Amino acid sequence: MTFTDRRDAGRQLAEALQQGGHRPTVVLALPRGGVPVAVEVAALLGAQLDVLVVRKLGLPGQPELAMGAIGEDGVRVMNAGVVRQAGVTAAAVERVVQHEAAELDRRVQAYRGGRPAAVVEGRDVVVVDDGLATGATAQAAVEVVRAHGARHVTLAVPVGSREAVARLAAVADDVVCPDVPRHFRSVGDHYADFTQVEDATVVRLLAGA
Repeated sequence: MTFTDRRDAGRQLAEALQQGGHRPTVVLALPRGGVPVAVEVAALLGAQLDVLVVRKLGLPGQPELAMGAIGEDGVRVMNAGVVRQAGVTAAAVERVVQHEAAELDRRVQAYRGGRPAAVVEGRDVVVVDDGLATGATAQAAVEVVRAHGARHVTLAVPVGSREAVARLAAVADDVVCPDVPRHFRSVGDHYADFTQVEDATVVRLLAGA
């Protein structure tokens, strides 16, 4: 399956959620790529839209490889196997955490502009991203939402690897992923247009929601 762009993916994802009987009251987007997807999902499902900021913790020297992730309110998810295999020290982990925490705080301020976060306590929430590769960031997002007292947490992505979908199925209440290819290389392979989403675009989309 190939999506035209993130908006197209969002419309198809919303249809999959509807077919599955999901009726969330809040849709939380993972920035930056998840925001255009979530805009369509929230609009078609008639749900409130907000952003949920999490940051991947990349291995020192290999930042593209996730050793964990952090989210708002101090939530931290670590892949102990990756950390152990790479021989990363506790001090090195903390340096990465501090660096990413600063960027997380910056994005929260930039994207929300001082607006309070959506209330999720006691509500059915769908967490949306543009795809699922390792699942570390998505896991952090789900745990942040649970920490805020959500009643039911669904992770919804247009495409994901089999391993990540299986991993998140043990964390979220439900996982909705219309495309789980047999051979997965990257999220971007499944989009005709996978242009990087800029901060300004995120702010504009959230302001118009």
